[in-house]
Amino acid sequence: MKYELNLEQLCPATFAFQVIGGKWNLPILACLSEQESIRYNELKRRLNGITGTTLTNCLKELIDNGIVNRQQFNEIPPRVEYSLTPSGKELVPLIEAIVAWGEKNIHALEANQS
Repeated sequence: MKYELNLEQLCPATFAFQVIGGKWNLPILACLSEQESIRYNELKRRLNGITGTTLTNCLKELIDNGIVNRQQFNEIPPRVEYSLTPSGKELVPLIEAIVAWGEKNIHALEANQS
């Protein structure tokens, strides 16, 4: 969903979380950050548990917000690839930090449950 917001009254943190928030947006961005471009079916395979409709809707939202680029190749069969835009690439260090935090803390949680 593209946001129609009063940018003068919007908190930058709120804006950022509205653009990248949601259950699947960060996992999608993490997958896209790992390689230059990726096809839809490969992306869906990497995102265990996401439905096709959800992936399509999230990609549309990220495209509308200028984070993800969709490139269609006029080939037979048709080929579509997704990649991060320059704005999306600015998020890569943040995504890497979030993933590192998750890796560290999931192991701590596992240790506490043992």
